[in-house]
Amino acid sequence: MMASLEHTNFTVRNPQDSAAWMHKVFGWKTRWEGPAIAGGYTVHVGSPHTYLALYAPSDPRPSGESSYDIIGGLNHVGVLVEDIDATEVKVREAGFTPRSHADYEPGRRFYFDDENGIEFEVVQYD
Repeated sequence: MMASLEHTNFTVRNPQDSAAWMHKVFGWKTRWEGPAIAGGYTVHVGSPHTYLALYAPSDPRPSGESSYDIIGGLNHVGVLVEDIDATEVKVREAGFTPRSHADYEPGRRFYFDDENGIEFEVVQYD
């Protein structure tokens, strides 16, 4: 069996708020949520096979630095969708601003930043 990505864990301000918009925009479901390390709280949101672990420490603080300038920084999360136009409408309805649209072989893409400053790339392959 080839190895595959099972989950990614990153820190957010409010895991439940982040999960809520991901439910609406991507159709993902909450797989688990509860208390986590160091007095924090985590929500696992995604599909039956892959998910994002959204963690909030008990006292979160923003880094103020660009992840593209930090070794080990999270640059963006790529999400494959079936209908990029419908997803873009949902991204706007969630209060985010799509940008950097591009068509390329073999598909289309755009980016947006969530309320935590995490960049998402939305991709549709033709």
